[in-house]
Amino acid sequence: MSWSGWGDPKQRVPLGEGAILMLREELPGARPALPVDPQDVSLTPPRDLPSALGSFMASTDRAERIRCAAGKSYPDLARIRSGEIPRAPDAVLAPANAAEVTGILEACAREGVAVVPFGGGTSVVGGVDPEAGAHQRVVALDLRRLDHFDLDARSMTARLGPGLLGPQAEAAMGERGFTLGHFPQSFEFATIGGFAATRSAGQASAGYGRFDDLVSAVQMVSPEGTLKTLETPHTAAGPALRELIIGSEGTLGVISDVTVRVRPAPAVKRYEGWIAADFESGYEAVRALAQADALPDVCRLSDRDESRVSLAMSNTKGLAKSLFETYLGIRGRSDGCIVIAGWEGADADVRRRRAASVAILRRHGVVPLGRAPGRAWSHGRFRGPYLRDELMDAGYFIETLETSHTWARYGELYAAVGTAIRDALAAQGSPGIVMCHLSHAYRDGASLYYTFIAPRLEGGEIEQWRQTKSAACDAIVAHGGTITHHHAVGRDHAPYMAAEVGELGVEALRALKSRLDPAGIMNPGKLLGS
Repeated sequence: MSWSGWGDPKQRVPLGEGAILMLREELPGARPALPVDPQDVSLTPPRDLPSALGSFMASTDRAERIRCAAGKSYPDLARIRSGEIPRAPDAVLAPANAAEVTGILEACAREGVAVVPFGGGTSVVGGVDPEAGAHQRVVALDLRRLDHFDLDARSMTARLGPGLLGPQAEAAMGERGFTLGHFPQSFEFATIGGFAATRSAGQASAGYGRFDDLVSAVQMVSPEGTLKTLETPHTAAGPALRELIIGSEGTLGVISDVTVRVRPAPAVKRYEGWIAADFESGYEAVRALAQADALPDVCRLSDRDESRVSLAMSNTKGLAKSLFETYLGIRGRSDGCIVIAGWEGADADVRRRRAASVAILRRHGVVPLGRAPGRAWSHGRFRGPYLRDELMDAGYFIETLETSHTWARYGELYAAVGTAIRDALAAQGSPGIVMCHLSHAYRDGASLYYTFIAPRLEGGEIEQWRQTKSAACDAIVAHGGTITHHHAVGRDHAPYMAAEVGELGVEALRALKSRLDPAGIMNPGKLLGS
């Protein structure tokens, strides 16, 4: 993973001519801003750790400390690229098994050393930033060595180590003819433990379910002992401990084992592009699909701004671009909203399910674009974070956030959050492009995923982010949406937890943390704040 951006530093997704022209025209004034040299990053010297931690592969290597000093949110990257790391772990520990995790947590609890569980480091909400007190020592717990894998083909479950990367887990299952079907945009670098700790949602959630739907059993090592659920299909034995662990974001302990439900690997994957007249008619079509149990496994609807920006970013040009635009004009969709629909499974099942979906799409005026846009989306489904790096290099502020609401208030929330972001950017003197898409749908509602771009305010990047993010979050809370649909809470959303679960809910969670982590060493400042 790049120290100052996303993914393999050798892999780039350059901006095309169309994208560059569009940005220069709509968002003028951006000045290139390349990262400083890694050797120029300011890093405080590591503090000495208890001798009891020395046997757990402790590393104080500069590169390792930088790697585990932050996630991949915009403020994380803006700080690191400028050479500023407010706090880095004093050491990175790499336990080999759950017993070593237990030993580390016991030693850290005795000595008051803060612990930040670290998987792929892909958090975009400040979920892995060291937030310990100014004088408190802190270690990052690198879980990559906890990479065990065991498949129960008869039960169609797999027991997975939290340090397995998404591609590693998928490859191991694929060799036996199975799939987990969980493909968030962070898939290439995120881990099984991270999926569980953040209640991740994959791009094919309509077909395979969110990650919390896939988990059948889980084990977590806390400073006070180990919590473990039975590997059974279901239980009526009280409130589910599984639900206390999934989404706990490392604040209660370290997830050390995850058992998931798997499926046979699909024989057929069919992805297509469609286009709706506008966002409202598009999400009404998706609502009809969801409530008729006819959703494709992948179902994404982009609003007008995201659709046109996606076309500009696609590098489509010349005759192909001209023919595509002509086709859209003929079908009355020149400024329409792109839909990506994908079905996976056995051939006959895909054909049957696609027919049901297509009938509803057509009934709502959604027009087919063929399989080429679907294949293009599938090919580039994980490239978004790479484009963010390119935009930051070019001098742009680019951020994402997501929420969800019921269908009854979906349009209200969509408009309110978009307006809040635009107004916040305008108030700071920076024009912006605000885009949104629907990517997870349910019978009762759907998600909204916003991406916004503006010229960065040189020297004021963090404040620009803070004001814009706060305006969006305030709008979400005011209109009854969730503060996070699938990015988790982390540090950035912690101030809004009372609005999400109520003051009594926050107190109940604090009581749970006090019992499992009485010394308060586990991932301080996340989920519940300081």
